[in-house]
Amino acid sequence: LSVSEVTIRKDLALLEMEGSLLRTHGGAVTAGRRRAELAFEVRARLHKTEKSLIGAEAAHLVEDGDSIALDASSTALQIARHLKARRELTVVTNGIRVATELAGQPSITVLMPGGAVRWEAFSLVGKWGSMMLRQLNIQKAFVGAVGFTLEEGLTDVNAEEAELKKAMVLSAKDVIGVFDHTKWNRVAMATFCPTDRLHIVISDDRAPAQAVAAARALGVDVRLVGSR
Repeated sequence: LSVSEVTIRKDLALLEMEGSLLRTHGGAVTAGRRRAELAFEVRARLHKTEKSLIGAEAAHLVEDGDSIALDASSTALQIARHLKARRELTVVTNGIRVATELAGQPSITVLMPGGAVRWEAFSLVGKWGSMMLRQLNIQKAFVGAVGFTLEEGLTDVNAEEAELKKAMVLSAKDVIGVFDHTKWNRVAMATFCPTDRLHIVISDDRAPAQAVAAARALGVDVRLVGSR
């Protein structure tokens, strides 16, 4: 079977865009269940268009003068990139990349909880961060997820990460879930936000219609952004 190099490269690019594999130096590997948690840089490349659209939509909910929480997810980084024009904004985040993205913006104050560094997620986790977050009054918490079902709510693969996200959720007036279509109907190890605590979910328009309808029936404001 003779296949040109150009054809192979196009096929690999398409599979990477769909999230089926990840291209590496000299080859490619599947993006399936080869490990429980993908490193941040890898996750940031998956469904990048959808995450950017979700980030832009989420940023529309943020007003000047707000105090918000952003987790360490790759989608939260996209939100941060759309917030730089806000004034008198306070952002609480355990995401190192999120904090770096907003550092130096004169009208944005960035607060980071203490804790241990998780290199896989470029995040800070631990009881000190959770204790700090529970003392704050946050208007809006934007949290990504590894999985979302109506029964289990928003879930994460890492217990420490889930514990810190739970503190964000408990401190926030409004909780906004931000995740792409691949996270629907999936359950990870630790729940950090039950469905009845969710106010808004922002996802892309490839989210499963039946699951979206069921969430809306429970009162969750589901907003889908177009990527197709």
